[in-house]
Amino acid sequence: MRVKHKKWAEPLLEAHPEKMVMDPETVKGHWEDRFEKNQPIQLEVGMGKGQFIIGMAKKYPDINFIGLEIEKTVAAIALKKALPEELPNLQFICADGAELTDFFEDHQIDRLFLNFSDPWPKKRHTKRRLTYHTFLAGYEQVLKKQGTIELKTDNMGFFEFSLLSMNNYGMKYDGVWLDLHNSDENEQNVETEYEHKFSEKGQPIYKLKAHFDN
Repeated sequence: MRVKHKKWAEPLLEAHPEKMVMDPETVKGHWEDRFEKNQPIQLEVGMGKGQFIIGMAKKYPDINFIGLEIEKTVAAIALKKALPEELPNLQFICADGAELTDFFEDHQIDRLFLNFSDPWPKKRHTKRRLTYHTFLAGYEQVLKKQGTIELKTDNMGFFEFSLLSMNNYGMKYDGVWLDLHNSDENEQNVETEYEHKFSEKGQPIYKLKAHFDN
């Protein structure tokens, strides 16, 4: 997600090291110290403006959540939203999600969320898609055994690619929904900003849950 640069963004990030991690390599192996309680950790890669991860932290206080975003202005918008909520089970990272194995110990994350990731529709950009096999290898390394990936998107092409890529990698599907908002799965759904925008226009939302067969 790209937004217009905000002058206040970087100072805000730097002013809240208790909530925003700018150098996650230094926290590797010590994430439990960032939270009030030692609880399972769930991670959103590409959190955007934070609506989903903040909503999840509010809904599930017995789980620790981390939202990761590469764009500083977008990460700052999420941080600004979260600060008044004072959620002790929520942390943020501003860094490149391609480096997850540098940020987390092996098998440290319980669940990983990919919400409305950039579909990179051109064939020459296939390797940039967050469900390309090199990314899946990183997820497998940081996720606990039988750890789950949940993906939501409005882009059918990216969804089809992800289904095939995960299948070819040997992952097992726990659920596939071609119209999330008109399914029973939607009863426990927490929306993202994009999701609300697209569903309001009548666009079906695709979702899958899958785990590594390890």
